[in-house]
Formats: sequence, C-alpha cells, structure tokens
Amino acid sequence: MAVNYICRHCRTPMGTIDEKDISETKLGFHFLTPEERSDIIAYNLNGDVTVKVVCDYCREALEANPELLLVVNPLQ
Repeated sequence: MAVNYICRHCRTPMGTIDEKDISETKLGFHFLTPEERSDIIAYNLNGDVTVKVVCDYCREALEANPELLLVVNPLQ
C-alpha cells in the first residue's frame, strides 16, 4: 500500500510512503474524526491511499489572504 500526500488546493504531490507494514495507526489516522477522515483521506481501487494536506505555499497564501477560502478552488 502506498500513501500519497498531495496539496488539497494546488494538487502538488508532497510525498509518498511506500511500505508494506504501514498502518493507519502509525500514520495517525486514528486521531481523525469520521468527518475529517472522509474529507482528508481517499482510498483508491488499487489499494493506495491519497491524503489531502496543505503545502507551505498554499498555507502562506491563505494566511495572507483568508478570503481565498471562500472560493471553491482558490489556488489551482
């Protein structure tokens, strides 16, 4: 199972963990509420997992311009 991290706003790949023994507990997913899990984590048909996070560039842009959060895709 590969765990792929991408930015939720600009879709930039941020990294991949490709280990056979990785678990959701080791990744800290068990701390998420069901709503957070459905918003952040996507399970692909091939068994891989995609985790949507925010990259530094988008975080800084949103902190400087919080009104961008009102737009559907602010930083595509």
